[in-house]
Amino acid sequence: MARRAGTRLFAGHELKQLRQKVGLGQAAMAARVGLSVSYLSQLENDDRPITPAVNEAFAAAFPIDWNNNAAEDSDRRLAGVREALADPLFAGAGVEPQALHRLVEQQPLFADQFIRLHDAKRRAEERLQLNDDRFASGVPGDDRLPWEEVRDWFHEAGNYVDNIDRSAEALADEFAAEPLPEALLAHALKKRHGVDTVIAADDGGMLRRFDRARGLLTIGSAQPPETRRFTMAHQLAQLEFRWQIAAVAAQARLRAEEAHPLLSVGLANYAAGALLMPYGRFRETARTLRHDIDRLCQRFGVSFEQACHRLSTLQRPGERGIPFFFCRVDMAGNITKRHSATRLQFARFGGACPLWIVHEAVAIPDRILVQLAEMPDGVRYVSMAKGLVKPSGSFTRAPRRFAVALGCEVEHARDFIYADALDVANLGAATPIGISCRLCPRPHCDQRAFPPAGQPITVDADNRDVVPYRLA
Repeated sequence: MARRAGTRLFAGHELKQLRQKVGLGQAAMAARVGLSVSYLSQLENDDRPITPAVNEAFAAAFPIDWNNNAAEDSDRRLAGVREALADPLFAGAGVEPQALHRLVEQQPLFADQFIRLHDAKRRAEERLQLNDDRFASGVPGDDRLPWEEVRDWFHEAGNYVDNIDRSAEALADEFAAEPLPEALLAHALKKRHGVDTVIAADDGGMLRRFDRARGLLTIGSAQPPETRRFTMAHQLAQLEFRWQIAAVAAQARLRAEEAHPLLSVGLANYAAGALLMPYGRFRETARTLRHDIDRLCQRFGVSFEQACHRLSTLQRPGERGIPFFFCRVDMAGNITKRHSATRLQFARFGGACPLWIVHEAVAIPDRILVQLAEMPDGVRYVSMAKGLVKPSGSFTRAPRRFAVALGCEVEHARDFIYADALDVANLGAATPIGISCRLCPRPHCDQRAFPPAGQPITVDADNRDVVPYRLA
């Protein structure tokens, strides 16, 4: 990253690169960071070293870009310690930037252990939450269904599979087209694997059918263009990366026999998304468009759900995107897809908090709703939700109705276009939500369906609030 002279740190070249990447002039960048234009100019020309306090100001204003520029071990440690200290556990710690830099420089082993300890704490909290969720919902032991095992495998993998993602990106670079047209995908299937593609009507609601013996891929004609492209990309990925997919699936520790083929299907879907939305181009385009989903859909020829899901997978080391959470919720409130690269974790059993905007979005298709929410630990999130309808192609079959939600922690609101309509600086503007009623400790909630698991309640026969009990 920056060049050191003794204990001084010069970062002129990196600051210029950052300014060019985010598309700001000197005056605009200086105003965002809280510096004078002349001071920023001196920093960019290496006339002055960057102090710890100024470095922290850039890290706060550009948390993704500035941290990703940190190539040296000490800078990576600084980013890791800073992220750990942002945990509500350390609220009020008030560590000065100079002290933070001194700690990383003088005690690197301690910094590494501190980062590992915080990571272990987060994982332990997730396991505890899973056990609490299972106990509160009456799910005995580890009785996860095969698809739940696969869902948890992707979550534990950070929803990112490096070798498959990079291979799909390399194949997309060969095609050199954006978005990938159906004709090109069909041609690639035929040329590379001898597979013909046909679009055919089917009264049974068929999405896709692959006849291996005949080398024939049949896609239901009722599917929209985005689904047809994804289906072709899935089939191409399944054949093109079959050995990589098989190797990853073989190494997965899954109990259920049916979980391994389900994981293989999931990995092929993952590769299809990476092929249609190649990592580098998609990440940079998303940042340029401030993660405007509709514009990303137009640019890459994908559906709203596909674009949201892909944003949650941008976790490549050294090239991470904004840490997002993503989920899909059906009309009954069941979470049918979920992943979180943030501190927010979803309930694995049962539904989500009724105060979350995603439930309203299910009932209002094709309209984007936004929300500023706060979890019980004090962390605030900006979320966007949209109700979607997938047509069935027949009056005799009901269309699929669901909603998708995408969100990030409030510190990234500047780069998330959906936060523009929210007063993120107003601490009282956030809707207090929880994971689920059985796991939420909030004592006063008009939408509570059940008391928290394991927490005593009191009942007053002479006084009644919205719920017929009070948390002791």
